[in-house]
Amino acid sequence: MYSGKGVGRLYVVATPIGNLKDITLRALEVLKGCDFIACEDTRQTRKLLKHYGIEGKELLSYHEHNEEQAAKEIVERLKGGESCALVSDAGTPCISDPGYRVVKLAREEGIEVTPVPGPSAVTAALSASGLPTDRFLFVGFLPRKEGQLKEALKEAVELPYTVVAYESPHRLEKTLTLLSELYPDATVALFKEITKVNEAFLKGTPEELLKELRERGMVKGEFVLLFPPGRERVEEPEEVLRKLLESGMKLKEAAKEAARITGRPKGELYKLGLKLLGK
Repeated sequence: MYSGKGVGRLYVVATPIGNLKDITLRALEVLKGCDFIACEDTRQTRKLLKHYGIEGKELLSYHEHNEEQAAKEIVERLKGGESCALVSDAGTPCISDPGYRVVKLAREEGIEVTPVPGPSAVTAALSASGLPTDRFLFVGFLPRKEGQLKEALKEAVELPYTVVAYESPHRLEKTLTLLSELYPDATVALFKEITKVNEAFLKGTPEELLKELRERGMVKGEFVLLFPPGRERVEEPEEVLRKLLESGMKLKEAAKEAARITGRPKGELYKLGLKLLGK
């Protein structure tokens, strides 16, 4: 069904992020029909395949440490007419997971790449957070080095749209502690173990989150941090406009967005922007 003469096809297949029932019928069809599966961890993928009775499928290891070489091997097989399903341990490949290199190389070689949509911790967290979703920024995992982490947190707190980040359990307390020192009054939303048995949602200041996490013994697991738009804490039109311009927006777009946020006339804000830019 998926392979044949000529060039094969690469399927980018989203898999469950926790609950094994969160997989699409189409994803199962592709996993059954493809010639081989490129996966981040063969052990994790075997669990999924076993759960759905998919047997005898060839699994090729593809992860951050062998991406370059594995991508070449996969593309050569695709050029030979085979079809491949690319999966990560959980969620959608390439979203803070391996996959970019093989997709890029396949595209460059003229091979068709087909997305098979499904679970993603980013969109799952956004959809259930109650935060604005018309504009958001996903920044992946937060930096490990303190200086870079400070800059990332400053940006996340002040940008005029929702910011989504991943954080590992062994760094979460450090990140929230640093955030409480820098921005003690900032509001943060936190998802733990989305779709899993111990799923939880918390919202409050960094100190409030730390206290609740410790009291409830919730510092282990997978976490998604969400920062509400900075506009919820900014009132002055000039300040709103300045932050939009500093985020990289062009003046025309910044004036339009500032008008939407503040309710002030776009023309007035455009003129204010010219002054801020020294024009």
